[in-house]
Amino acid sequence: MWINNLIFGTGIAHSIFVLTLAIGVGIYLGEKLKIKGITIGVTWILFCAIACSHFGMHLDPLVESFAKDLGLILFVYSIGLQVGPGFFSSFGKGGIRLNLLAIAVVFLGCMTTYIIHLISGVDIATMTGVLFGAVTNTPGLGAAQQAYQDVVGTSNPDIANGYAMAYPLGVVGVIVSLLLIRAFFRIKTEKEEERVASEKGVQKQIVYVDLLLTNPQVDGIRVRDLSLLTHVKMIVSRMVHPDGTSEMPDGNTILHLGDKVRIVGDQQIKPTIMLLGEPAEIITDEKDKKVTLVNRHIVVTKPKLNGRRIGDLNIRAAYHITITRIRRAGIELLATPDLILQLGDRLTVVGEAESVEKVAQVFGNSTKRLDAPNLASIFLGILLGVALGTLPVALPGLSQPFKLGIAGGSLIVAILIGAFGPKYHVVTYTTSSANLMIREIGISLFLAAVGFGAGKSFVPTLLGGGYVWIGYGVIITILPLLIIGIVARKWLKLDYFTLMGLLAGSSTNPPALAYATTQSTINDRAAVAYSTVYPLTMFLRVLTGQLMILLFL
Repeated sequence: MWINNLIFGTGIAHSIFVLTLAIGVGIYLGEKLKIKGITIGVTWILFCAIACSHFGMHLDPLVESFAKDLGLILFVYSIGLQVGPGFFSSFGKGGIRLNLLAIAVVFLGCMTTYIIHLISGVDIATMTGVLFGAVTNTPGLGAAQQAYQDVVGTSNPDIANGYAMAYPLGVVGVIVSLLLIRAFFRIKTEKEEERVASEKGVQKQIVYVDLLLTNPQVDGIRVRDLSLLTHVKMIVSRMVHPDGTSEMPDGNTILHLGDKVRIVGDQQIKPTIMLLGEPAEIITDEKDKKVTLVNRHIVVTKPKLNGRRIGDLNIRAAYHITITRIRRAGIELLATPDLILQLGDRLTVVGEAESVEKVAQVFGNSTKRLDAPNLASIFLGILLGVALGTLPVALPGLSQPFKLGIAGGSLIVAILIGAFGPKYHVVTYTTSSANLMIREIGISLFLAAVGFGAGKSFVPTLLGGGYVWIGYGVIITILPLLIIGIVARKWLKLDYFTLMGLLAGSSTNPPALAYATTQSTINDRAAVAYSTVYPLTMFLRVLTGQLMILLFL
């Protein structure tokens, strides 16, 4: 029957059918099956593919290999483009310390894996799979599989089996580690929030406050001197005088008692600026004849503005408008003169309607440009990534030439293009939805192909003692996090929110980040720490995936 041939036969139609079957069911289970809000997400695709293979649905080896490699390339390349713009800047403003701690987590994870290998006798290839399941890192798994293939010449399904057995508890293991650290140090989130609120330099949500100036100290001073008076960064975006006339203030505008001003900054400005006056309401209705200022959102779509500092554009002087805030990747930033623009930034602009329209033309504001990704740079980057990944490099002490692999090569090229491409007029911007689509297609193909390759031996391996690997995975997940967590808290005095983001990012574990961000509603330190260590950690996981095989196999 045709249905039997479609499910259990051979050929292109069969391969597409079983791949999409495993992917579709896996995604559905990832969305529906949750335990206290926690799910292993798209990793269900791996288990669905294993089940399909176990019950007789197999892929042609060439199709399996192609789907796995193509999926891995798309996945890591999209990640590289996403983290590239902030990769090198993540080492500034305290990022060096956090990244050193993340490196320590990665190193301890590898050492723990190697020690378990020596004690238990489980081969290093299998333990490498357990390692990357324990730290929920799929690119590392792909790099390890490819390195094994290059060295031995054949694939090893136990790498994927070890990954599959360790992954589920790897997801929750990070959260368990965070809870253990919290209990060990008797941390109370309320006190931690008070500590964070008292520290300087905390990036918080951008807000605005309308004030009627009543404090005699501000009468006659310039707008630019307000920050000196209050000791907090702020932007005065608009002003309404007592007679009802409005003005677009700049740094030299003189303030007077009775003026109404709108001040923009982060949340810490509120208690300070309330000393300047009392709450008021600035009329923002454009139909009101007394008010000529409008508020617009403008998107940066001109490639030549990518990488330019706001202050270098002289927008305020040339067009008499104010850029109050910038929304980038879901985060609002205060539009300070030294902030560097990126393609796709959404600017909040205040000024006269005619001036705002002119500024919109300066920045582009053509969302249609952003709807279509630059496919030339994507495919050129993948081409360069594959070439770099397959380049053999002879290193002392290694019997085989070292290769970055297609995962490592693609990741490095994507990071470099994302970071430096705009300076050479290479447009790499893709919308969040487009980037996510490429990434999800890639990871889905990769996990499905890996599952079909491991499916034949998964159940016999599990019943033959492979279940012990689950326990090994728990040790690899929790032990490094506890060690670094204790060091970071006890001796480096990291606040708990930063610590949670650090440990979640070191494990590249989005569910752990989701848990961490729910622990505070007034600061985003967990998300900031996660994004600070994530790029370097992802790179190191891909690199160590190969080194574990090349050094110890």
